[in-house]
Amino acid sequence: MKNTKKIKYNLVLGFASEALTILLGILVPRLVLTSYGSETNGLLNSVTQVYSYVALLEAGVGTATVQALYKTIATKGKDDTNAVLAATNKYYHRTGLLYLVAILIFSIAYPLIVKTDLPLSTIVLVIIFNGLGNVINYFFQAKYFLLLQAEGKSYIKTSLTMFTNVFKNVMKIILMTFGFDVVFVQAIAMAVSLIQMIYILWYIRKHYQWIDLKVTPNTKAISQSKNVLVHQVSGLIFNNTDNIVLSIFCGLKTVSVYAMYNLFYTMINTAQVTVSGSVVFLLGQTFHSDKKRFIKLYDCYEVYYLALTFALYSVTTFFILPFMKLYTKGVNDIDYINQYLPYLFAVIGLLSSGRNAPNNVIGFAEHFKQTQYRSIIEAIINISVSIISVMYFGIYGVLFGTIAALLYRTNDIIIYANKKILQRSVWIAYKRWIANIVVFVIVQFLSRFIILDLSSYWKVFLWAVPYTAATFIIYFGVASLLDIETAKFAIQLAIEKIKGRKA
Repeated sequence: MKNTKKIKYNLVLGFASEALTILLGILVPRLVLTSYGSETNGLLNSVTQVYSYVALLEAGVGTATVQALYKTIATKGKDDTNAVLAATNKYYHRTGLLYLVAILIFSIAYPLIVKTDLPLSTIVLVIIFNGLGNVINYFFQAKYFLLLQAEGKSYIKTSLTMFTNVFKNVMKIILMTFGFDVVFVQAIAMAVSLIQMIYILWYIRKHYQWIDLKVTPNTKAISQSKNVLVHQVSGLIFNNTDNIVLSIFCGLKTVSVYAMYNLFYTMINTAQVTVSGSVVFLLGQTFHSDKKRFIKLYDCYEVYYLALTFALYSVTTFFILPFMKLYTKGVNDIDYINQYLPYLFAVIGLLSSGRNAPNNVIGFAEHFKQTQYRSIIEAIINISVSIISVMYFGIYGVLFGTIAALLYRTNDIIIYANKKILQRSVWIAYKRWIANIVVFVIVQFLSRFIILDLSSYWKVFLWAVPYTAATFIIYFGVASLLDIETAKFAIQLAIEKIKGRKA
């Protein structure tokens, strides 16, 4: 299949999946809040975040595998691909066993430290059922998803995940509507994960008959997984430390407030990951085959990915509070409306998502070892500032810690990728950032004077359409005007792709 079709399938299925995920992601937490209360909602979010840390047992082998597969796929070496997959398979079997042990330890330790009035049995069983799905993933399917990702066939995983998530969440909605216990709901959701495993094993057996996991493993190909681990720790810290710190110092109800805002901003990030995942395989393969063409493609990616990032967070920040008032109506055990949280979450989203392009360059070049100490510094900043600040500023404190870490690391990634790998002036990237920041500030300032009737979900959606369209035109227009050559190449690329030729 041609790369153009892969990108098309990835984008179409990716956005379809994201649309359903957003819809169900809005319905299910609302039902959790109204059916079980803020404390149970906080528990579910905290457990999910803790498992993100437990996933460190994977030790970066996923990222290392994908980068290694970019090379073997670019050179069409099936034997080399088998050797990489064999090494990954061996590692994941060990990871599955360790993950199972971690689940048992977590289910015993977590109830002892968290502030909650929930029954001990509920906490333990929720933890166990939430973790078993990942054990299945490591043992049976994770390695195959990595292969599909490296080949640009993310749409296979996306469509499968979309189906299982819809089925899983529909089951949750039905069970909660009829008053079933939260433990039973989590158990059924875990069981649905088996559907995904069965399908992917069938798909690989049918379409990849040449795969042989019994060949001699190429452990050297994924040897940088330990270095990748350091980077993953950093990523997990600024994504997940906040919930853990809040659950210990402020309680699960405060975690629930944080989780509600994080839910919607995470949806924006997921939409961006869909776009990135649809084209990043092409960048990764081109990096190893044609550096001159890669620079042109990279500039297009960075310019318009930044514009997309700032536009999406601009829209979300404007509509989040009116939507949150509607969403949490009737939930009175804690106040969910806070005028400052949207801006803090927006800053975090801009800094973490905006650095995607240069961060990918570091990955393509496999400079994990060279940059790992920088990730350690990021982790130290995040943890130390969050713990100190939460005691003085509560929920704001953990966000201050995340922002402090991101300010350091995002700038470091931009400088390193441009100077060390792309070997060009860092101001090329900074000019793009400055332009988007200026537009963001102007848009937020002018939006304060826009008075809209947002008293219902329908009215929020109705006004969001023209507001989003106008915001996208502004950001993409400014980006194109400031990078004329990149804009010309993007137009040329689109035209020639339509005609079936290579730009």
